[in-house]
Amino acid sequence: MTRVGIADDQPLIRAGLLSLLEHAAGMDCVGEAADGLEAVDLARRAGPDVMVMDVRMPRLDGIEATRRIVADPVCATVKVLILTTFDIDEHVYAALRAGASGFLLKDAAPEDLLTAISVVATGDALIHPAITRRLIAEFVRRPAVADRGAIKGVERLTDRERQILTMVARGLSNAEIAEAELLSYATVKTHVSRILTKLGMRDRAQLVVLAYESGLVTPGSR
Repeated sequence: MTRVGIADDQPLIRAGLLSLLEHAAGMDCVGEAADGLEAVDLARRAGPDVMVMDVRMPRLDGIEATRRIVADPVCATVKVLILTTFDIDEHVYAALRAGASGFLLKDAAPEDLLTAISVVATGDALIHPAITRRLIAEFVRRPAVADRGAIKGVERLTDRERQILTMVARGLSNAEIAEAELLSYATVKTHVSRILTKLGMRDRAQLVVLAYESGLVTPGSR
């Protein structure tokens, strides 16, 4: 059972999400929040597997709420899925930098949202490879700003791990990497897990940001 929290300042949106989750197999809504401060409190109290977070909310926006949740040891297992009406814009990059594990637009189909929640909960991908590639193409166009410790972490990876990391950063799923590299799915999953451990990262979203900000991968590269 995936435990989900909802954070949105619009009652109608919250009601719709709640109804969707109530009728979805394997999903359980553990609480609702009408603003960012309530979202942080809900994450601390209920410890959902995934917090579905709006961006623009009163008192505290979804970006800062995400940052506080990710930084709070009490919320160590909580992952954030940003859900917003805004198309690909600056909010996406800010959300990923804050530690969000995924991003989805509110006009997505209900089944896509449920899939995104499941994927974010397992940490297996950044929502969906196609969405990851879109984010990369539009947003990760920044100078290399990763701290020296992070860059040294990348340098400590084996050649194979660096190769896997670049493919993760370009939006490939474990299955796609396995097919491209003629490896088993389990082997790729093990490599990704080791990369996360070596770099001290919590999920693939952080790997994407680090890979681009460290200069390991650049927009448009292959």
